[in-house]
Amino acid sequence: MLAAPVSDPALLPGWAGEPKWDGFRALLSVDAGRVVLRSRRGTEMAASFPEIVAGVVQLPDATAFDGELVVWDAAGRLAFERLQGRLQRRGAGAARLAAQWPAHFVAFDLLRLAGTDAMAWPYRRRRAALEDLFTEHKLTAPWALCPSTTEADTVNEWLSWSAVGLEGIVFKRLDSRYEPSARGWRKCKVRQTQEAIVGAVTGPVTTPRTLLLGRYDQGGRLRYTGRSTTLPQAAGRALAPLLVPPGSGHPWTGWTFSAGWGTRETLSVTLVRPELVVEVGVDVARDSAGLWRHPARWYRARPDLSPGEVELFVDGPTGR
Repeated sequence: MLAAPVSDPALLPGWAGEPKWDGFRALLSVDAGRVVLRSRRGTEMAASFPEIVAGVVQLPDATAFDGELVVWDAAGRLAFERLQGRLQRRGAGAARLAAQWPAHFVAFDLLRLAGTDAMAWPYRRRRAALEDLFTEHKLTAPWALCPSTTEADTVNEWLSWSAVGLEGIVFKRLDSRYEPSARGWRKCKVRQTQEAIVGAVTGPVTTPRTLLLGRYDQGGRLRYTGRSTTLPQAAGRALAPLLVPPGSGHPWTGWTFSAGWGTRETLSVTLVRPELVVEVGVDVARDSAGLWRHPARWYRARPDLSPGEVELFVDGPTGR
């Protein structure tokens, strides 16, 4: 189930609020000892997180969660950067990182309980069953129970936790069922960032200098939205393994790109397959076509997101 962005953090009557974690969204199920751990893109992640697989011995069989994979650092902050390289690790490499920076699975919804499908239950019932599961089975690491509240004061307190890496608040209607792919939840982010798709780079692909970013419009066309600021060298090196050659039929083949808003200078770019999502900070200045007038500030890669999860491009100066 997905969440639609909102700007107002107020908790409405008949809704509950939960912290929005800075990690990888994941669905987990266990059936007769077989563990499935998948990202929102459908990527199988169990081999990358052996500490989560080992922890399923605590769970009743035929049970499934929706939640977030997170890593906390020694200071108690969420450390997203410790997750970014995990999806490319298997075997001994994954085991080494699991020992050094163990991940936790923060469960925030219950999809199946001991063989019973829970998705048709209202949220308040799913939540009560999830809390009972943690209590009755005395679940410990790698499992963590996501807090939930119907108190506005508690939501306001959580909104002040951005210093520890909390992204914001997710709101869920108490009487709502769990509907895969539907945007029935709402989310309010503390950090004002947006997602975009990398369609090309400047500089060598092995150490890209800047990113050319896009979003799909309602017609399924990848629209250019703007360019990133110069990447830190470490970020460029980390991105390199995530950039894939374009293959045939790239939507930007034959295009030219301006070196900056208001200039006729063109860029020398290398196209890449438009499948990597990144998170960037953007300001409100847009031109008449909806392009960002100023470079987007680099924040991080989001290999856990698919291009289809990025907001659509909308024409005009208020487009996003």
